[in-house]
Amino acid sequence: MADNEFPQELVQRGLLKELMPQHVAFVIDGHRRWAQEHGLTTEEGYETGGRAFEKILKLSATWGIRVVTVFAFSQENFRRPEEEVECVMELIEGAIRDNMEDYVREGVRLHVIGDPSRRPASLQEAIREAEERTKNNSRFHLILATCYSGRWDIVQACRELATKVQDKLLRPEDIDEEMVAGHLSTNVLGLGELAYPDLIIRSSGELRLSNFLLWQSAYSELYFTNAMWPDFDEDEYIQALKDFQRRERRFGQSRKPSQASN
Repeated sequence: MADNEFPQELVQRGLLKELMPQHVAFVIDGHRRWAQEHGLTTEEGYETGGRAFEKILKLSATWGIRVVTVFAFSQENFRRPEEEVECVMELIEGAIRDNMEDYVREGVRLHVIGDPSRRPASLQEAIREAEERTKNNSRFHLILATCYSGRWDIVQACRELATKVQDKLLRPEDIDEEMVAGHLSTNVLGLGELAYPDLIIRSSGELRLSNFLLWQSAYSELYFTNAMWPDFDEDEYIQALKDFQRRERRFGQSRKPSQASN
């Protein structure tokens, strides 16, 4: 399929090309509960969730979505049992290495955000290699948030700005929202407005952001589903996109007169 073609199956299911989000972010939750319900190990739950995400990633690229961000591991997740943390880190590293050639071939640029000091050395090496090998790709952007938190992102931006002030490279009165945004980890790709998710999808029935993209989500539409992440499939995705396309995105402005009276 050519990049500018819109799948007829989506048209038949009520989706419009001009209303598709350009950036979708996922909070992939529910692996452990799903595993328990199916009598499987936690590791098997994460493995199944990983396969589900690869399918969603391919659908996103096929459907014309430009950027996908996935909350793969939060800084708060370090409070979980050590063996679970090690398992997730190994699965993330394995996924990066296993998919690297596909990313290079299919024009996917990988970027990983989060605190690198908290990642195992082998994972960090896989990240460096994948980011280097995909740095010239631009067809599709995958942002992997691992060892990440929204508060950490804002704090690290403030530290960079404070250092510039200390070094007399910047005056405090010159700091504004645009400058802070420019120092967030999501902005290093040079994506401009595409760095901000149009839609954030969270699985497993939880109704919160859990410290994910706090600055970047200011005007994002939020969609919550009861499906555990390993069960999140094409039908669930289409339902989320249909819900998104029914919304009026106002970015802080008032409703149009015809809609305010409804």
